[in-house]
Amino acid sequence: MTQTQKDRPWLIRTYAGHSTAKASNALYRSNLAKGQTGLSVAFDLPTQTGYDSDHILARGEVGKVGVPVSHLGDMRALFDQIPLEQMNTSMTINATAPWLLSLYIAVAEEQGADLSKLQGTVQNDLIKEYLSRGTYVCPPKPSLKMIADVAEYCYTNVPKWNPMNVCSYHLQEAGATPEQELAFALATAIAVLDELRPRVPAEDFPALAGRISFFVNAGIRFVTEMCKMRAFVDLWDEILETRYGVSDPKFRRFRYGVQVNSLGLTEQQPENNVYRILIEMLAVTLSKKARARAVQLPAWNEALGLPRPWDQQWSMRMQQILAYETDLLEFGDLFDGNPAVDAKVEELKEGARAELANLDSMGGAVASIDYMKSRLVDSNADRLNRIERNQTVVVGVNRWTHGEPSPLQTEDGGIMVVDPAVEQEQIGRLNDWRNERDNAAVAAALAALREAAKTGANVMEPSIAAAKVGVTTGEWAEEMRKAYGTYRGPTGVSGSVSNKTEGLDDIRSRVDAVSDQLGRRLKFLVGKPGLDGHSNGAEQIAFRARDCGMDISYEGIRLTPEEIVTAAIDDDAHVIGLSILSGSHLPLVEDVLVRMKAAGLQNVPLIVGGIIPDEDAERLKTMGVSKVYTPKDFELNTIMIDIVSLADPRDIAAE
Repeated sequence: MTQTQKDRPWLIRTYAGHSTAKASNALYRSNLAKGQTGLSVAFDLPTQTGYDSDHILARGEVGKVGVPVSHLGDMRALFDQIPLEQMNTSMTINATAPWLLSLYIAVAEEQGADLSKLQGTVQNDLIKEYLSRGTYVCPPKPSLKMIADVAEYCYTNVPKWNPMNVCSYHLQEAGATPEQELAFALATAIAVLDELRPRVPAEDFPALAGRISFFVNAGIRFVTEMCKMRAFVDLWDEILETRYGVSDPKFRRFRYGVQVNSLGLTEQQPENNVYRILIEMLAVTLSKKARARAVQLPAWNEALGLPRPWDQQWSMRMQQILAYETDLLEFGDLFDGNPAVDAKVEELKEGARAELANLDSMGGAVASIDYMKSRLVDSNADRLNRIERNQTVVVGVNRWTHGEPSPLQTEDGGIMVVDPAVEQEQIGRLNDWRNERDNAAVAAALAALREAAKTGANVMEPSIAAAKVGVTTGEWAEEMRKAYGTYRGPTGVSGSVSNKTEGLDDIRSRVDAVSDQLGRRLKFLVGKPGLDGHSNGAEQIAFRARDCGMDISYEGIRLTPEEIVTAAIDDDAHVIGLSILSGSHLPLVEDVLVRMKAAGLQNVPLIVGGIIPDEDAERLKTMGVSKVYTPKDFELNTIMIDIVSLADPRDIAAE
C-alpha cells in the first residue's frame, strides 16, 4: 500500500458541562489548554426541555447532567474568554435549539465576531427525541418546522454552521440494530430535507443539503460498526443523488461526529470500559473513507456517575495518542477491496434500504414514530435477553465476574458529585436577572416571537432579539408551547403480552398465585419523575413485567411526583417503581415518599432504579425505599421476583 498525504486529525472534543456556567467555563478552558480542539456543550435537563431553573419540573435537575443556561447572562459566562469566532462548538440541544443558538449568536455579536465565520453544530434532531432521549417539547410537525427555521437562517447568516445533526447515537443506545440505526437516521434526514426543499431556490438546495451533518454511535462489534459507517457514506450519497438530484459530490459527503457507545459501559469492573472505548473509537477512525470529522469519548466511569476532569482527560489522551503517535493518518483507506468488508457493507445497505422502503410506505419518519419506537423497544429486549442467557458475553458482567477491586475508585467513589447548593444559587441568579432587565423590552420581544410562531414565520430573528433583551429559556419555550402545543411521545410498550416468554413460566405461576391472594391481578406502576427522558430501563422493566403476567401501568417520561402518586391511587397499585438516570434521585424520591405518606400509601412498596452510588442507595433505603437497582442488576427476572415478593400479602404478613 502506498502512503498518501497525511490527513489532518479529526476534531477532538469532550462532552462536558455541569453545575453552573462559570464552573463549566473553567472546565472548557482547562480542556482546551490540554489539547482539546473543539467544544461539546452538555446542557442540563431544564435547559434542554425549555424550563427555567425555578420551575417545579426542574427541581433536583439543575446542573446535574449539564450546564444550566436560563438567559443571555448564563451563555455569556459559559463562553467567557473563549473567542467564538475561532472556536468550533457542538451543542447537544434539540427542542430548544433555536433558542440556544440565538443566545450563542447574541454572545458572539457581543464579542464582535463575524457571524459568517462561526463554526459548529446544534443537534436539533427532534425525531430521535421522540424515539429515545425524551427532551422534546412540541409535536413533530411544528418541531420539524423549527428545525427548518434554523437551517434556513444559518444558510443565509451563519453559512459555516451545521444547523442540524441527524442523531443516530441515541437510537443505538435505545437498542437499535445497525440496520435500524441506518434506516431510522436516514429517514429523519429525508424528512428534514423534504421540509427544507421548498424554502430555498432550487439552485441553492444542494449547498443547504451539504450542511446537514450526522452524529452517530459506535458499539463494541467494531468491524460491523466500521462497515455500518461505510454503508452510511454510500447510502447518503445515493439518497442525495437519486432522490434530490444533488450532482456535486462535495455536497453529498457524509459528514459526521461521533461519541462511542455508552450503553455498553459497565458498572461492574468499570476499568474494563477503557478498553471498550478504545476499541469502539477504532470503528470510526480506521477507515479513511468513513472517518469521523469529530470524536468525543465517554469516560471509563460514566456507568457510575458524572466523570471528574481527570477522567475526561484520560479519554482525550486516548484520541491524541491515536491521532498523533500512530501512523494511521499517513495511509489511504485500509479496507478498500476487502471482500469480507464489502460483503458486510452490502448486507447492511440491503437491510437499511428495505427498512427505509417500509418507512416510506407508512408516510415517512414523522408518520412512523410509533412504529419505530416499538421496534426499538423490541430490539432492546432482544439485546438484554441475549445478555441474560449468556448468548452475548459481557466481560465482568456475565463471564469472569470475580476480580480485584478497582484502585481507580478512590475515596470520592470515582465520580464527581454536583453540590446540591448549586440549584438555589442558580435560582438566585435567575431572579436577579429578571429583576434587572427592561420588562417593557421583554414584553415587546415576546409579543414579536408570539406573532412569528402564530403566523408561521421563521422564529430565529425574533428569538435572537428576545435573547438580547433578557428573555429566559422558560419564557421562550412557553411561547412555543402556546403556539404549537405540547406532546407525549409513544412508550413503545403495548398492553398485550409479547411472544418473548422463554424462561418465564415459574415467575408467571408466582404472579398468578399472588394475584389470587390479592383478589385481582398484581398491579405494577412504573413512573419516571423529573425531566430524565432516558426511558430504556423503565421500558424494559415494564415490558418484562407485562410478559410475566402483571397488570402494568406506564405512561412514559416527565411526570411530577404528584402525578405519579395520583396514578398510584387511581390504579390502586400494589408496587411502584421509579426510574431516574439523571442523578436527581434523592430529592425526587423523597418528594414521592412524602406524597405517598400523605395519601395513605406508605405501605405500598416503592422500588427505584438508576445510576445510583452505593451511599445514595443506602440513604434511599433509610427513607423507606424497598429495593434499589443499578446497571449491575441486569437480570430482569430477579427484579420481577422481587416485585412479586413485595406484593405478596403472605410475605408481608410474615415480616
